[in-house]
Amino acid sequence: MKEIVVISGKGGTGKTSVTGSFAYLSSEKTVLADCDVDASDLHILLKPEIITEENFLSSYLAVIDYDKCVTCGKCFEVCRFKAVSFEDDKFRINNINCEGCGYCAKVCPSAAIDMQIQNDGKLYVSKTRLNKTLFHAELGPGAENSGKLVAKVKNNAKKYARENNLETVLVDGSPGIGCPVISSLSGADYVVLVTEPTVSGSHDLKRVIELVKKFKIRMGCVINKCDINLKLTAEIKQFLNDQKIDLLTELPYDDAFTKAMIEGKTVAEFSNEIGTKLQRAWYKITELMR
Repeated sequence: MKEIVVISGKGGTGKTSVTGSFAYLSSEKTVLADCDVDASDLHILLKPEIITEENFLSSYLAVIDYDKCVTCGKCFEVCRFKAVSFEDDKFRINNINCEGCGYCAKVCPSAAIDMQIQNDGKLYVSKTRLNKTLFHAELGPGAENSGKLVAKVKNNAKKYARENNLETVLVDGSPGIGCPVISSLSGADYVVLVTEPTVSGSHDLKRVIELVKKFKIRMGCVINKCDINLKLTAEIKQFLNDQKIDLLTELPYDDAFTKAMIEGKTVAEFSNEIGTKLQRAWYKITELMR
């Protein structure tokens, strides 16, 4: 079983469009994981039908039992997040500021503070219109532990792949270089970078390459909208060559990406030209995996 993760240094490069196309082009022995849990949108292209869902119980919140509270103020003294205030002769917890560290509960002499686990989102298993199973999730508004949620989505997909003798786990990661991306990269066999020839695209590509290098994972790059700035495209290609990163394909600027999304299709289904280029890129990836 091989795990292929598609990421981008910045949003808007076409990462999910590329992932959706790879999902369309891949064999039936592929399971899909949408690990962009903060703003998932792979489901728009794949029209999943939810089979199961479960709550993502992760963070903790301090709750005061006023029948036990002796108003000693220990919680107020130790809280570094200014989550405890004194109002109307009572110490109160600000749910927004509380980080769930549990220090207040540790020092409370009357055991009046209970650390209650919170529902931070939802985990889903779905069947897609491509007849492939999709593991995906939704992080609650303002909720924490996106990295943990990504790990849960990936581990569930990998377990399913092992149990069903599937060959590939295809992961749509988050943009950027934060915790969700780091969690997406853990255990990957190959990373696909999707970039564009803009100043921010080039800058963020270099940042995410430095991150992937820490994991010692082989990388390949898709340059999307390659014809909008030929000079910068040439610079990106030279940089990839210097860094010994596979150039998988170059995609021209094409409104087929937008039209495909409007129709709820992958761009590989919608455009023969783009589809052929992405098919060659996918073939190259699968050959490298062998």
